[in-house]
Amino acid sequence: MEMKRYQKEENFSPEKIAKLREHYKAILELLGEDPAREGLLKTPERVAKAMSFLTQGYEDDPLAIIRSATFKEEYRQMVLVKDIELYSLCEHHMLPFYGKAHVAYIPNGYITGLSKIARMVESFARRLQVQERLTVQIRDCIQE
Repeated sequence: MEMKRYQKEENFSPEKIAKLREHYKAILELLGEDPAREGLLKTPERVAKAMSFLTQGYEDDPLAIIRSATFKEEYRQMVLVKDIELYSLCEHHMLPFYGKAHVAYIPNGYITGLSKIARMVESFARRLQVQERLTVQIRDCIQE
């Protein structure tokens, strides 16, 4: 039996990671830590990649996500997608918050693929957020 080898795939901008890494290294120093300490050697880069992942929503176009799976259909009953898990960072403290979103809409001659609604929610959630703005962004995107 042939064993498949794990291949790590990263889609980060090397320039962005390099800049963030230097800032996180400076933060460690300001906190009184030694970034050259063995346990912290790779920490600035790890944090840079983590923050890039947690804020990748800035690189997405939520409306394009929704429109990529919009189909003409004469269906006029409410469509509800429940329990969409979301993970975001509070813009005031950059600390995580999480929860579930429920998105409903009434089609007006067009329906949208349900998985695209979840992807659109994730796209907005992967930005520095407040829950109230997140709600409005989702609503406005669905109404476009």
